[in-house]
Amino acid sequence: MNLYINTDGERERERERERESNAPMEDNKQEGIFKKHSKFLHRCFVLLSIFSLFPSYSQSFDYGEALSKSLLYFESQRSGRLPHNQRVSWRHHSGLTDGLEQGVDLVGGYYDAGDNVKFGLPMAFTVTMLSWSVLEYGEQIAGAGEYLHALEAIKWGTDYFIKAHTRPNVLWAQHMTVSQVGNGDTDHYCWQRPEDMTTSRQAYKVDANNPGSDIVGETAAAMAAASIVFRKTNPHYSHLLIQHAQQLFEFGDKYRGKYDESIKVAKGYYSSVSGYMDELLWAALWLYKATDKDEYYLNYVLEKAHSFGGITWAMTEFSWDVKYVGVQIIASMLLIEKKHEKHKHVLEQYRSMAEHFLCACLNKNNVTNVQRTPGGLLYTRQWNNMQYVSTAAFLLTLYSDYLRASNQELNCHNGVLGSQELFSFAKSQVDYILGSNPKTLSYLVGYGSNYPQRVHHRGASIESYKRDKGFIGCTQGYDNWYGRHDPNPNILLGALVGGPDNKDQFKDERSNYIQTEACTYNVAPIIGVFAKLHGLKGTDLYGDPNLLASSSS
Repeated sequence: MNLYINTDGERERERERERESNAPMEDNKQEGIFKKHSKFLHRCFVLLSIFSLFPSYSQSFDYGEALSKSLLYFESQRSGRLPHNQRVSWRHHSGLTDGLEQGVDLVGGYYDAGDNVKFGLPMAFTVTMLSWSVLEYGEQIAGAGEYLHALEAIKWGTDYFIKAHTRPNVLWAQHMTVSQVGNGDTDHYCWQRPEDMTTSRQAYKVDANNPGSDIVGETAAAMAAASIVFRKTNPHYSHLLIQHAQQLFEFGDKYRGKYDESIKVAKGYYSSVSGYMDELLWAALWLYKATDKDEYYLNYVLEKAHSFGGITWAMTEFSWDVKYVGVQIIASMLLIEKKHEKHKHVLEQYRSMAEHFLCACLNKNNVTNVQRTPGGLLYTRQWNNMQYVSTAAFLLTLYSDYLRASNQELNCHNGVLGSQELFSFAKSQVDYILGSNPKTLSYLVGYGSNYPQRVHHRGASIESYKRDKGFIGCTQGYDNWYGRHDPNPNILLGALVGGPDNKDQFKDERSNYIQTEACTYNVAPIIGVFAKLHGLKGTDLYGDPNLLASSSS
């Protein structure tokens, strides 16, 4: 099982979602044989043990194509009035009256998945991860010719957040930020294109009397991260984003509470199981990075490290809900800067928690490791498991770069690993996604010749509005389109679906939303990894020929 572990002495407790039990893979029994040998032989063993976990599906992949198509996916998810340079031609304007009933302009933003609802918490996490990908791998994204598209994907989200935050004086007077548009219950009873929506477009807000520190904190993090992205290309916009982020952080910290306690309709869709403390730490760290190292935000992360769980919760997932690992990774990487020597005691505790996650992904912890399918895919949860694979691949790649730059190693209970091992495993997860798996199926829609044809997605599964402008009603979509066995008429290019079960099995059925629905936060983290891999095309991947097994040539 996937557990929270409180290292401050509390017993492990299960998360409050459905899980599937699956015994973790056994540690390699031969490891002890090599302990007496040299460091070189040990490293060779670690590489061999990692690769032995995966069957050989010899393929080469075009990571640049995967990157390009992934960015196209965000255009498929756009809500609002589409721009003249919209490349996904089967989509059209939608949600043009969002916020009208409340007297607020809430047109824009992203639909989270295969429905027509704009959920603020996962949308903000999507933008944070897009921004982080650009900050870390912007050069490689630019090398693939996709930098402007990446910036457009980020700005489509931040433009919406600026609207949702209303004006600064309204925020501070009423502490209002709109967090969710659309009604999850009514929308899920309908199957229709977003262009035809007749479902409720009620907007819900959090304010001083109805707090939502988690969604406010994540939105602050998204705007802070994006402000760094736009610092050189659009300094005025960057400054505006910082202002919003700082105001939001102050609001979220002053009026604390879970957003799903204030917005009851969010429960059952995006329930905030981890609470809001991780988001406040997360927002503070991004503000520290965005405000030219304002010590206030760093001190917040240091002073609240224990009370907010930053150095007491060891996690095995990083997601739209649980941000602790992201906080721990960023905090631990601050140790490379000499000026943080005075904070070494706390930052090293953050690093210990970060490395617990990384070792769990690599199956190198004594007890708590992330499960794997027989084909080698990380397996966290039955529902939309690929979101956890995507975030893990990103963090493993990022930390691999950090270890390499700082000439350090990852010390796990069951072995010492170098940057190559981390990156090799991250690459194996990406290759599994693209088709190096038992079903030889690409879980990235539109990539390769064999990919899911019946994605659980309203717009993609119904004839395009551009082809048929006739109104398709709420139940008409279910009657005429939902149950069809035919492939979707529109290809949801670049969508990363929920993926296989714990036995590598996958049913390409529209009704199988657990496996065939894609989400924006599945795709955002892997953008950077695709870019990194594309940038290494033609090289020997960190100078180690053993890592070329399934790379592009």
